[in-house]
Amino acid sequence: MLGRKKKQSPRAKAGAADTLISKETKINGNVNFTGVLYVDGYVKGDITADEFENSLLTIGQNGFVEGEINVPHIMIFGRVKGDVHALEHVELMSDARIEGNVYYKLIEMAMGAEVNGQMVHKEEKPKLLGHHNKPHSLEGKQDTSEKADEKVKEDKKAS
Repeated sequence: MLGRKKKQSPRAKAGAADTLISKETKINGNVNFTGVLYVDGYVKGDITADEFENSLLTIGQNGFVEGEINVPHIMIFGRVKGDVHALEHVELMSDARIEGNVYYKLIEMAMGAEVNGQMVHKEEKPKLLGHHNKPHSLEGKQDTSEKADEKVKEDKKAS
């Protein structure tokens, strides 16, 4: 009907997560997830998204991850000790602290956020081009400038 707004899904409205690692939780081991993961506790291990397009990892203000992160979309309020690979987008809030390299396609960084490591922009995968070491027209032939140099040297010796 006219004038009515579409209803938002509860997830979009509330910002709910599929998986929650709460403040008092400690995990020793790797975490693989699909969808939305919110970490406000401690994780010692790698965090990887199984669904590479829509997955989101949020590390809350109390969250601490010791390990490598490979997720398309990442928001960091807390701390990370390890490399961060944001396959699409990473957002570092003002209290974010990272000890490791950050690999990103798109980054947003608030004033006060810290990265103790390299920040490396990763472009889209390069397209494969068919190329050869030498152009076909020159294969088996000597460069014309080299031939000219040899001819000049021979002429000088003859005179």
